[in-house]
Amino acid sequence: MSRRVPRAPASLGRRALAEAVGSAALVAVVVGSGIQATELSRDVGVQLLANSLATVFGLGVLILLLGPVSGAHFNPVVTLAAWFTSRRAGDGLTARDAAAYVPAQIGGAVAGAMLADAMFGKPLVHWSTHDRSADHLLLGEMVATAGLVLLIFGLPRAGRANFTPIAVASYIGAAYWFTSSTSFANPAVTIARTVTNTFAGIAPSSAVPFMAAQTVGAAAGLALVTALFGRAFPVGPGPQHRHMPRPFTTTPISPRQPSPAPAPLQEDATMSSSPAADRPAPARPSVLFACVHNAGRSQMAAAFLTHLAGDAVEVRSAGSAPADTVNPAVVEAMSESGIDISTETPKILTIEAVHSSDVVITMGCGDTCPVFPGKTYLDWKLDDPAGQGVDAVRAIRDEIENRVRGLLADLGLTPRVT
Repeated sequence: MSRRVPRAPASLGRRALAEAVGSAALVAVVVGSGIQATELSRDVGVQLLANSLATVFGLGVLILLLGPVSGAHFNPVVTLAAWFTSRRAGDGLTARDAAAYVPAQIGGAVAGAMLADAMFGKPLVHWSTHDRSADHLLLGEMVATAGLVLLIFGLPRAGRANFTPIAVASYIGAAYWFTSSTSFANPAVTIARTVTNTFAGIAPSSAVPFMAAQTVGAAAGLALVTALFGRAFPVGPGPQHRHMPRPFTTTPISPRQPSPAPAPLQEDATMSSSPAADRPAPARPSVLFACVHNAGRSQMAAAFLTHLAGDAVEVRSAGSAPADTVNPAVVEAMSESGIDISTETPKILTIEAVHSSDVVITMGCGDTCPVFPGKTYLDWKLDDPAGQGVDAVRAIRDEIENRVRGLLADLGLTPRVT
């Protein structure tokens, strides 16, 4: 399997810039297409159709382009939801990241509205008089935002994070039509649309209630994620992984620093969406081993890498549909190599875990393992130890150890003498 060309990890400043640029471009698309539509047609239905289509295509492109840099949030409620869901695990977006993202999103969005007005010869700032304060519109915003948050954070739990760019863009396009509010679902966009008295505008007096409704909708969306998919078991330090506290970004074989936002499993896949983080650059790479059940191959690989690399590598393992316990035959085979994994517990694969890893190694996941942009991806073809006896598992174990030693060489590290 080929590998991505290494690139420098995105700093927090660069990721905040990507959020600002993405938010500006998104609002420019929304406002500009609205102006164009009203100038070309007097039919409100045609205007909304043109506006929604432009938004769908524009949003999808922006997620694909900027997802590898920042996670392509472009939305304060998405950023805050990403921080909230990962705050305890310490494995995703930090408060510092969120504090940089949100102002960048708002500032970028306002700039995008002004740019759109300028392109069509409108005043740069002309406060909107479009009243959107009716209760049914606020209900529409709650529904739109709840659905968006459910989609962004539910897809990874369902093992379908790879479809995030097209899914999010499609959902927003649909919500334009099935919600009475035409689905703003974004506080930054809402603020920006107050400064343009055009088709897409919203009166400042309506903006605060809209943002309150969006906040309620975001909370409802997160509650639905938990109700439908269960509370995420963060991929983090287990008994064997004590030395690896924090996360993040996308550099293959070098020290890294965090970075954020989910294409079926491919050799060099790119993808986007939802959220991640950054911290002061640590001096060690981070590796995630992912399979379906996190009960065999990925557990053995993580244990070998932890055993051979010590504190030089941050190690994680997870599964898209984790089993209840680690395969007993795997535990026995590893004990023969002097490695005890009897206390390990299969963990669910989360969006934060992938965002927090420089190298993602999949093992027989197929399309169920999400692929994110900006990472180094390897796919190890290994027999599945499920249902096999210890004799068969030994052969798989030995092959995994050899591959882990090769990975260490690629990382420029020397295995510890054990």
